[in-house]
Amino acid sequence: MTKKRITKRLSELSTRDLLAVGLPLVLLLIAGFWLAARFIQPAPPSTLVFSSGGDGGAYQRFAVAYRDVLARHGITLIEKPSAGAIDNLKRLRTASATEETETSVSAGFFQEGAGEIKESDTLQSLGGLYYEPLWIFLREDIAESDRLLQLKGKRIAVGSPGSGTRHLALELLEANGVSAKNTRFFDKGGIGLVEAFRKNEIDAALVVGPPQSATVWSLLFTPGIRLMSLTHAEAYTRQFPYLSKVILPRGAVDVARDLPDQDIPMVATTATVLVREDLHPALVDIMLEAAIETHGMAGLFQKQGEFPRATTLSFPLSDEAKRYYKSGKPFLQRYLPFWTATLLDRMTVMLIPLIALLIPLIKIAPGLYRWRVSSHIYRRYGELKFIEAEVDVDPARYSPAEWMAKLDAIEADANRITVPLAFADMLYTLKSHIAFVRETVQRRITATIVTTA
Repeated sequence: MTKKRITKRLSELSTRDLLAVGLPLVLLLIAGFWLAARFIQPAPPSTLVFSSGGDGGAYQRFAVAYRDVLARHGITLIEKPSAGAIDNLKRLRTASATEETETSVSAGFFQEGAGEIKESDTLQSLGGLYYEPLWIFLREDIAESDRLLQLKGKRIAVGSPGSGTRHLALELLEANGVSAKNTRFFDKGGIGLVEAFRKNEIDAALVVGPPQSATVWSLLFTPGIRLMSLTHAEAYTRQFPYLSKVILPRGAVDVARDLPDQDIPMVATTATVLVREDLHPALVDIMLEAAIETHGMAGLFQKQGEFPRATTLSFPLSDEAKRYYKSGKPFLQRYLPFWTATLLDRMTVMLIPLIALLIPLIKIAPGLYRWRVSSHIYRRYGELKFIEAEVDVDPARYSPAEWMAKLDAIEADANRITVPLAFADMLYTLKSHIAFVRETVQRRITATIVTTA
């Protein structure tokens, strides 16, 4: 055997022992990664179907603002116009109850008080976004008081079916004894109300929406139309918990024209966005970012930063929204592009098997390998101990040649053992002990033969 071959044999590791120890550990690590992968959120979709509102209304305007924010992050908002809050709620419930498709509505505007949660609902709220006041416009020539009772018997536009305006208008009118039995209701809403007033088709109109609404703004500046104040505004908030009393300050619409010419007590509901429970958390974060940019400014009825806020009545607040209101934008999204931050956030789940399995495995693997290699040597020690015990009990059980054959077999096995250099001393010690046992057995056999003779 050349020196080169001897050096190679002494330096090589036992491939079989490495596989015996390493393969189960690798399989365990792979199983850990596979299990962790099952808990990774899928990548957020690149599109969001959003149910907004009527043509030209505030909901549509805000949906456009949301679309611009989402577009900055590579997400396409697909807007689907609707009749209003009730129609949006119906769409979301239908989408939640059926299999998701690319055209399923995942989010939409909703007006607090326009519907109640059902046991089967899985919808969640993103919090209060802004006040939606109830604007009551009527012709100046019929204005008598600041009470809704004066509208009994008049021609009133109460909004289109499926809208939150119609729902709230009918509730307040009914509370004042004004109903379809004694009053004519018209399913009218939107910018067409201005023309309806001019043509003397209606005497009053109830509109729910923010001051930015084109309909509200147009009616505020239409000659012959008066904005009605509500004497019983505070009383309505007690009867309808989803309402808040708000004040339109004197001159807030136009200081130069002193419009309005006095403080106007009003009632307002709160707008929110409802989302399906299965909406990706990353999209919830982006929606809230859009809501802050769109609704966070000061306005006629709110101070800077008053909205959005973590309040809701009809539907529970999303867990992701709770976290966002408490801590703000996710840490990674503050410093990285949306898709990069989302990918890294998803992949952090994979650190669990790395920390929980890989580090301990690295620590125990060398010990397992040492035990595995040592076991080959210890097994031969066990065989030697057995031969020693046998020869002590009955030296004549086998012939001298048979005793030596047993020891030769153990020695041959020891010579076939391949161990790393770190274990060479153990192997040499084993071989010296084999020689020692050989001498011991030889003495016992010789002593037995002499005694017998």
